[in-house]
Amino acid sequence: MNKLILIGNLGRDPEMNYTQQGVAVTKFSLAVSRTSRSSTGERQTETEWFNITAWRQLAETCASYLKKGQKVYIEGRLQSRKYTDRNGVERTAYDVIANEMEMLTPKNQQPSDGGSDSYLNGPDDDGLGDLEDHPF
Repeated sequence: MNKLILIGNLGRDPEMNYTQQGVAVTKFSLAVSRTSRSSTGERQTETEWFNITAWRQLAETCASYLKKGQKVYIEGRLQSRKYTDRNGVERTAYDVIANEMEMLTPKNQQPSDGGSDSYLNGPDDDGLGDLEDHPF
């Protein structure tokens, strides 16, 4: 089974295009943060970045309603692709092909036009609330 579930913040506004066959495709980046405590008890935040691709109706929905900085739930599958970089080195990239999306940012907390990067480096806004204090 190839299934990924992510909750994070959009790193940029979604960009929608159409294939030659007229199929909508939307791409955006998602920052997913994890908070833990170091051996000295200090709070540490690690952020992983994911490239998200949505197709068809989901692509149109993402392009219409999502903005940089919003918190979203993404469910999909991991897909690899090979490419050659500028130096001629063959590399592998991994993308998340979304099949479900749910907006989690309340309407009254939507980012203004242009977005904000504060969600990545706010002192306590890791998107986990107090989950790190729970025993499960």
